[in-house]
This record gives sequence, structure tokens and C-alpha cells, in this order.
Amino acid sequence: METKANYVLIGVFTLVTSAFLLLFGLWAAKYSTDRDWQRYDVVFDEAVTGLTEGGSVQYNGIAVGTVEMLRLAPDDPRKVVARVKVRKETPVKVDTRAKLSFTGLTGTAFIQLTGGSPDAPRLQADNGDGVPRILTEASALQNIAETANRLVARMDKVLSDENIQNINATLDNIESATGALAEQREDLGTLIRNARVATDKLNTALDTTNTALTDIDREVVDKLPGLIARLDNTLKQLEDTAGNANALIAENRGPLNDFTQDGLAQIGPTLEELRTLVRDLRRIGARFDDNPAGYVLGREQPKEFEPK
Repeated sequence: METKANYVLIGVFTLVTSAFLLLFGLWAAKYSTDRDWQRYDVVFDEAVTGLTEGGSVQYNGIAVGTVEMLRLAPDDPRKVVARVKVRKETPVKVDTRAKLSFTGLTGTAFIQLTGGSPDAPRLQADNGDGVPRILTEASALQNIAETANRLVARMDKVLSDENIQNINATLDNIESATGALAEQREDLGTLIRNARVATDKLNTALDTTNTALTDIDREVVDKLPGLIARLDNTLKQLEDTAGNANALIAENRGPLNDFTQDGLAQIGPTLEELRTLVRDLRRIGARFDDNPAGYVLGREQPKEFEPK
């Protein structure tokens, strides 16, 4: 019995020791794994169709990790939270951005990390769970969808009933105008021919005018030296005349001063006497016209006899 009891104890001890070693090995492996990896949360504002747990995480096209878990955001079910596991040496910076990408136009979805300037600090956790959060940007598929939605909205506005009526009215007006032009084809042809003839005449007139202006300019240029020489001669003569006048005034300055002082003072009385003489002559002339004989002979003019 004692021998069997010893075997049982030895077996139990062996199993416990083996289990402990197995658990220690698993713990050590997990510790080593956790030490070499860093976890981040990526919150998407769009559907992550095609992205699955275990999907790839790439940084500028290089695989750096995997997607551990996908779940809806507890505070907003319109958002999706992807827990990713990235190698610890991956330079995830505060300006690193994540977006949903595809290996082809309809291929497998994965998370693409971009950005991260060299001088930017590494991304650190700012929430209570200790997991840093990488900001996202719209994916190409989302941009295409948003652009398509905007185009559809604009097309709805363009193709409204009112615009369709306006387009129909415009087409009717164009058709009417086209018909009217078709009816006036002969008049339009005549008008075009007349316009062509008028244009030709205008070109001829312009050529003639340009030729005349060129001839006038050439004639003026040819005569310009002679005109300038004459102008110089005239200015020289004026200058000589002004010099002679100045010299004459200088030579006769004394007589001129005597005239201005004495002669001008005597002009006033002389003019008054001339006025008196003119008045007397007028009276004599009037008397002579009335009675020439009496004025000459000193007798009065006889009166005419008037019978009673």
C-alpha cells in the first residue's frame, strides 16, 4: 500500500510540475509577445466592409501588425473601433493617420497608416484604458461615395421640373430662331456680301490714308530743318531789334525825361485850346451856312416879301 501511495504522490507532483511549467511557458511567451508589440485603437467614421479580425496593418505599404478586434463604439454605434497590434518599434507619431484601404479595386481590406513627421513626438495614450488612439481620415472609397452623393444631389437640382421646363422652352426658342434664320437665308447672304464689300472698301481707304499720312510726315520732316533755320534767324533779328531799341532809349534818356516832365504837362492846356478853337469854327461854319452873303458883307439876309 505504501508503495502504491508513493507512486500516486509522485504522479500528482509530476502532473502539477508539468502544468506549472506549461503555464509558465505560456506566460513567458505572452510576456515576450506583449513586450514586442504595441496596441492602438483606430476609430472609423465609416463602414469597414471587408475588414476582418486578423487583417493586415500597414505603414506606408509595409506590414507592421494585425487587427486584433473589431467592435462598435459604445457611445456612438455609427463608429467602428478597431484594436490593432503593431510592432513596438513602429514610429507611430501624433500626426500619424489611419485609413481603410484595399489591395485592389475590390480586394481585401486592410488598415493603412500614413504620415508621421520626424520631429513629431510618439503617440501616447490620453484616455483611461491606456491604449493610444490613432486619428483617421476618409478612405478613397468614402471619398468616391461622398462625391457620387454630391453629384447625384446636384443632378437632382439640375433635372428639377422647373429646369426641365426652362430647357424645353429654350429648345423651342432655338428651333424658332433657326427656322427664322432659314427663311432669311437670302437676306443674310446679301448682308454678308455687302459687309465683305464694305470691309474691302474700308481696307482700301485705310491704306490710302496711311499712304497720305506717310507722305505728309515725310514732307514735314524734309521741311523741318529750313523752318528751324528761319525761326532761329527771326529770333536773332528780334533780339537785335530789342538791343537797338534799348540802345536808342539809353541815348535819348535825357530828352525823353524832359518830354515826360515838361511836354506832357503842356499837353493838357493845348488840348483845351484846341477844343475851344474847334467849337468856334463850328459856330462860324453854322453862321456861314445860314447867311453866306451877310456874313461876308456884314449885312443881314433880306426877308422875303409876303403879300397880305
